[in-house]
Amino acid sequence: MATIDELRKTRFKKLEAIKKAGILAYPGKTGRTHKIEDVLKDFANLVRSKKEVILVGRIRSLREHGGSTFLDIEDGTGKIQAFLRKDRIGERGYKFFLDNFDIGDFIEVRGILFKTKKGEKTIDASDFKMLAKSLLPLPEKWHGLRDTEERFRKRYLDLIFNKDIKEKFILRSKIIKELRGFMEKEGFIEVETPVLQPIYGGTEAKPFKTYLNVLDMDLYLRIAPELYLKRLIVGGFEKVFEIGKCFRNEGIDRFHNPDFAEMEFYWAYADYKEIMKFIEKMITTVVKNLFGGLRIKYEGKEIDFKPPWKRIEYVTLIRNFAKTDIETINKDSLLKRVKELAVEIDNKMTKFQLADAVCKKFCLPKLWQPTFIIHHPEGSIPLAKQLDEDPKKLGSIQLVIAGLELAKAYSELNDPIKQYENFKEQEKLFISGVKEAQRMDEDYIEALEYAMPPTAGFGMGIDRLVALLTDSHGLREVILFPTMRPREK
Repeated sequence: MATIDELRKTRFKKLEAIKKAGILAYPGKTGRTHKIEDVLKDFANLVRSKKEVILVGRIRSLREHGGSTFLDIEDGTGKIQAFLRKDRIGERGYKFFLDNFDIGDFIEVRGILFKTKKGEKTIDASDFKMLAKSLLPLPEKWHGLRDTEERFRKRYLDLIFNKDIKEKFILRSKIIKELRGFMEKEGFIEVETPVLQPIYGGTEAKPFKTYLNVLDMDLYLRIAPELYLKRLIVGGFEKVFEIGKCFRNEGIDRFHNPDFAEMEFYWAYADYKEIMKFIEKMITTVVKNLFGGLRIKYEGKEIDFKPPWKRIEYVTLIRNFAKTDIETINKDSLLKRVKELAVEIDNKMTKFQLADAVCKKFCLPKLWQPTFIIHHPEGSIPLAKQLDEDPKKLGSIQLVIAGLELAKAYSELNDPIKQYENFKEQEKLFISGVKEAQRMDEDYIEALEYAMPPTAGFGMGIDRLVALLTDSHGLREVILFPTMRPREK
């Protein structure tokens, strides 16, 4: 059996033969008249009219039978059989095809349509043209099924061989389109905020750092668009949203990727209670529009999106499932308890980070149906506002579905003095070694001093939503090119 290098050398020789014949191996245009999908839909009419069509696509198979050859060609819409005959194309042209065309090449085929005796829809070729010569052979059996990592590294092959994977990404596009359409219908304006930021903020995460030569300054890839979106609320916008990439210099696992898609929106004069109802409406609208109902399967189990969704307080959740009262326990005792529970932690973690680690391990996996975790402890989210009626609790929401945190939302802290104090506390944590702590953003504080109205905000991982709605085990299945460790040479 020939090696890949030998096959590649053979194809290079064919490429040279094509060039020597004065034929372009990579022409700049094609005369395509129909997509394959359209031809298949209107096949009967096209056959009756004996109208000549020009189709294009990648050769997926070749079957030679003496003076004729059958091949399957596939474009982005479908696949059809082509029939090449020596007595129709000419002996010289037919031989040139057999000598120089391979599975994997992109070609153009001109001809009329007919059905074979077996009922196969086919184009009877009167002419053909090379559109792009492939120099590497397509794998006979795509080994991605055995080597999952290779599927992600060579997504282009994954898309060629796995129709289901391609359909997932088509559905991903539809999900984002539905979200965008819903937000616009609800009166939100889509905006764009800086990806490169002089001060990163909006959540607790480690950033990626870079340098801008022309201004001689450090910049960071954003970890969230939050603080810029809220500046727009200060500026007079009442409903804004953004769908875009964020970047966090953290671990990679089933539901984490260093660069990921996020949707955030901010709504002036609303609070976290209104946001909860809005989230229910938004997601149920998307699910119903895409699937025709509110029940889907994920990992073999049913998810029912019918509202209202369950609500449970954060401290109650941890008390019920981890047998720990985070309201009364101090940090040292909680640290001891966390170690007893065998939760992986860093000793530099704050009390709230320790509680969150316990929650992720013992509580979230118990929540399968859509559930809002509400009222996180005061101080646990530096940008969230306390409840007027109970300052020990925040007007906060954590949406969990199938054990996965899908979104966070809260009534936004708009008191500039309180926000400044929270940032100061975060700076102390950062100096002490908590690298995920938020940083002091004095420009944002100044914006708040011009006054921001009561506002509620929301952030959701698009990739996580897509994973749920496409029944995908993890994010790498729904990110076209996930971050991968370099393959060893």
